[in-house]
Amino acid sequence: MLIGGNGMSEEKKGFFARLKEGLTKTRDNIVRGIDSVFSGFSAIDDDFYEELEEILIMGDIGVNATTAIVERLKQQVKEKHIKEPSECKQLLIESIKEQMQVDETAYDFEKEQSVIMVIGVNGVGKTTSVGKLAGKLKDQGKKVILGAADTFRAAAGEQLTQWANRAGVEIIGGQADPASVVFDAVNAAKARGVDVLLVDTAGRLHNKKNLMEELRKMNRIIDKEFPNAHRENLIVLDGTTGQNALVQAREFGEVADLTGIILTKMDGTAKGGIAVAIQSELKVPVKYIGVGESIEDLQKFNSDEFVNALFDVNMDDIGELHLPEEEAGETDAEE
Repeated sequence: MLIGGNGMSEEKKGFFARLKEGLTKTRDNIVRGIDSVFSGFSAIDDDFYEELEEILIMGDIGVNATTAIVERLKQQVKEKHIKEPSECKQLLIESIKEQMQVDETAYDFEKEQSVIMVIGVNGVGKTTSVGKLAGKLKDQGKKVILGAADTFRAAAGEQLTQWANRAGVEIIGGQADPASVVFDAVNAAKARGVDVLLVDTAGRLHNKKNLMEELRKMNRIIDKEFPNAHRENLIVLDGTTGQNALVQAREFGEVADLTGIILTKMDGTAKGGIAVAIQSELKVPVKYIGVGESIEDLQKFNSDEFVNALFDVNMDDIGELHLPEEEAGETDAEE
């Protein structure tokens, strides 16, 4: 659905404003450097491209993504016979957006009976993300159950219960063994005709082999007990950790088939460029982005919106913004 100018929901405008504000440090880190290249060079030559590459890589956008973005830029400069460096900025913005496009099939789990396992290390906002996602899915009219499979962190079950109560969804937990929680939650989901089972998992550190084995075990149980369910393994990554987030995602990717990323704590990070790097390096899409504590501060990732916020493009200048259809007019639960 296209929502133009004043037709955009206040919630969406509010999120864009928070995202734009949250990316201020990243903007200072990347965009000012890029602007200095565009204004400081009088010709588009090898030195110009080298300087641009260096700024993008230093801004956590990563080698692979930077190479692809710059190659695309070179191609367009040639095709359009552009001579002035200042004319390259919009092309660069469009090239970054292309790198970050999320396929329209990314949210197929909303249309099918699904099991979503949410994974990641401690402290990235995993349990909170599960709670927010439950609230959003419930608001879409989905029947949701939460599986409290983070049995290692004492407060996790309690925290998830609070989110379940807030979202008005059922929670399955209480057992000491995560695999048992998953077994019970899967069978409850099947028996009650649930649309989405969301499983919170322990904050597995990539060097803890027993915890990684536990993750494999949970996956095997879901495969066996619920073979027809649409499967998602969403990894929660902290936007403030830059390249460390990429390392974590690679480690988890060795034991779980990652289908998407929830990028949290994007408010105030200087390392927001990692959103571009992760998608390019891992070929795993960023599906949700978080800029704060409340439910409406977690939104579906939109590459146009993210790059516009990063480059400080004014909302009034954007024209029509592409939004996922079901978000149009959607109102989130009260925080």
